[in-house]
Formats: sequence, structure tokens, C-alpha cells
Amino acid sequence: MKFPGSVLVSLFLFVAETALALYLSSTYSSAGDRIWQSLTLLFALLPCVLVQFSLVFIHRDLSKDRPLVLLLHILQLGPLVRCVEVFYIYFHAGRIEEPYVSITKKRQMPKDGHSEEVEKEVGQAEGKLFTHRSAFSRASVIQAFLGSAPQLTLQLYICVLQQEMTAVRSIFMVLSLLSIVYGALRCNILAIKIKYDDYDISVKPAAYLCIFLWRSFEIATRVIVLVLFSSVLQIWILPVVLVNFFAFFFHPWILFWQSKCTLPENIEKALSKVGTAIVLCLLTFLYAGINMFCWSAVQLKLNDSDLIDKSQNWYRLALYYIVRFLENAFLLLMWYMYKTDVYTYVCAPLLVLQLLIGYCIAVLFMLVFYQFCHPCKKLFSSNISEGLALCFKLFCYVCKPLASSTSGEKADLKTPDDTVNDAQDSCKANESYNGNAHQSVSSNA
Repeated sequence: MKFPGSVLVSLFLFVAETALALYLSSTYSSAGDRIWQSLTLLFALLPCVLVQFSLVFIHRDLSKDRPLVLLLHILQLGPLVRCVEVFYIYFHAGRIEEPYVSITKKRQMPKDGHSEEVEKEVGQAEGKLFTHRSAFSRASVIQAFLGSAPQLTLQLYICVLQQEMTAVRSIFMVLSLLSIVYGALRCNILAIKIKYDDYDISVKPAAYLCIFLWRSFEIATRVIVLVLFSSVLQIWILPVVLVNFFAFFFHPWILFWQSKCTLPENIEKALSKVGTAIVLCLLTFLYAGINMFCWSAVQLKLNDSDLIDKSQNWYRLALYYIVRFLENAFLLLMWYMYKTDVYTYVCAPLLVLQLLIGYCIAVLFMLVFYQFCHPCKKLFSSNISEGLALCFKLFCYVCKPLASSTSGEKADLKTPDDTVNDAQDSCKANESYNGNAHQSVSSNA
């Protein structure tokens, strides 16, 4: 039975970030900054409420007679009591013989083209721990992208405007960045386990390191780009955010309406169609929030019973990073053109270059992960190297017609005089050739 370390990490980030957010809001209140105080409290309390709701929903506490647990969730102490319960189960596991166990069948990763199916006994304690780990993983994703990501953007924006970086705010931003990266990491692991649920998956430390570096560079550069753009064009940041958010929010629904399917009924039996629609709206809301800052490893498919698209679509991944890179470059260009005196002591071209290179480094670590460190890379129908080779061939195929059309245009641009001169030159060349041939024949004779 694995040690529930992920639960501890989730609880630490949740408690530390909430406590620092409350302290920072009190400092803004004492300084008279009511707007910063309100926004800081909003981005701290909104994810707290959603985390409590998700934990209650996953553990189905509303259908059980557990008034104390519900009261603690209302008091925003749900993660604490859940963590205590997790470690109580972990340390008491094996002391009491369980009345029954369930048997699960998992396939091992294929070796030499063969994959064996292995049966495993899962006791009640291990099943409860698995449920708690899954609940905390989902809570970490909610905390990261509905709380930590906007919170980090807000605090960095305040630092730029005030041109001041306090110690508390620095610690808070570091914790927020770690929370976002950890949430993105959990999202990657959840996507792998959902897509390859039939296999026994073990993620190696190298894979965790690649995901951590990939997400760190991607999220940090994205947040800095948004802050720089919003600091000089405050009005235009709202359309940029809304277009990004609503594009990812409505995309799963558009695909669902095109499929003409009904709403899935396996989310929760007690839910009506209205309740199911509300849950799916919250899910797509979280999905759009994730894609605002980084690539969502989980792709929604609302007409599927599992709500997840299990196909490995490399084209969608490539399109996302190409469009995001171009968007970041455009936002940085706008910042460079309209930058104010706040950035007098900043080398703007060097900063733009560093941010674009940082995003490219994130893409590089992503390619390394999918090519070498992905735990299920043996199950891929095609890998990253084949995709890059195909893209290179397509690029060469597109460039060849352009080169041939350019040479054709040059030939068409010749004037009639040039054509006459070419004809005269060719006649002279033929005469000289005939003369040389006649001389050579006479000499031979």
C-alpha cells in the first residue's frame, strides 16, 4: 500500500496558500487598497468553496448520515478532516482482517509484443485510500486553475504597478506557482490513468521531473506574458481573456451538439438532467480555466460515457502550441510597442527573447516526456519523432511548389527584347559550334 504523500502535498499547498491570501488581503485593507483586497479574497475563497463541494460530491456525503463532516466542510475544514481520515486508514490497514476483498484485473505493459493480464486483490482500506487520493487530485486541479492561477496573475500585476516586491508577496507567488504546476502534473497523471485504465501503470521519477519542468516553463511564461500585456493595455486584456475562455468552454459543447447525443447518465444516478447539465457546465468551466494557462492533458468528450477523449490526437496538441506561441509573441509585440516608463530599466528585447525561448523550452520538455518518459509510450500508434518527421516532410512539400512557382514567375517576367537576345545568343553559339566542327574535320583530313 502506497504512502499517501500526494494528500499531504495537496493539503499543505491548500492551507499555506489560503493563509497567505488572507494575510495579504489584511495588508491591502490596512493600506486602503480595497480593490486588491476584494480580488485577493475572491480568488482565495472561490476555489475553497469549489474544493469543499467536489470532496462532498465525490464521497457522496449528502446521501449519508454524517452531519459532523458536512459541518466541517461548511467551515472550510473539509480537507483537514479528510487528511486525518486518510492517515487513520493507512496506519490501521492490515491490523484487522477484512471480511472481503475485491479482485481487479490489470494488463501489464507489453513486452516483445505480448501483454499479460494480472489479477490483484484490493481490500476495503486500499479502495478507500484510492478514493481519497482521486478526490484530492481533483481538488488540487480545481485549486490550481480556479484559484492559484488568477491569484498569481493578480499579485504579479500588483508588483508591476507598485514596482515593489515584498517578502510575503514573493513567498505567496512562489506557492501559487507550485500549486499550479502541481495541479497540472496531477492533471497529466489523471489523464494517463483514465486513458489507459486497463493497464497497470507506474510513473517513474524521470517522468515526474519532465512534467514538472514542462509545466513550470509553460505556466510561468504564460502568466508573465499576460501580466506584461495587461500592464500597458488594460482594456484589451479583457477581450483576450474572454475569447480564450469561451473558445475552450464552448468547444466540447459544440462537438456534443453536433453528435446529437443525449446527456450521459453515469455521472450520478440521483442527478436529474438539470443536475447533470450543471455538473457538465462546471466541468467545462474548469477545462476552459486549465487551457487558459496551459495545455489540458484531459480532452473532454461529453457524448462519451467516460467524458474523456481517449484518442491520442497529436494534431490537436501541435495546433494548440503553435497558436499559443503565436499569441504569446503577438501579446509581447503589443507590450513592446506600448510599454510605459515603468519598464525604463528593463531590457525589453532581451525580455521578449527570454520569454519566447522559455516557452520553447517548455515544448522541448513536453516532447522529451512523450518520446522517452511516458509510462504508456509502448501503446502509442505513432510517436513524437514520427510526427516531427511527417511535419518536416509536409514543410518540404509546401516549400517545393513555392520554389518552382518563383522560378516560373522569373521566366515569365522576361521582356521580348530579352527573348530576341536569347535567340541571337543561341544562334551565335550554334554557328561557333558548327565552325569549330568544320575546323576539326578539315584538320583531321
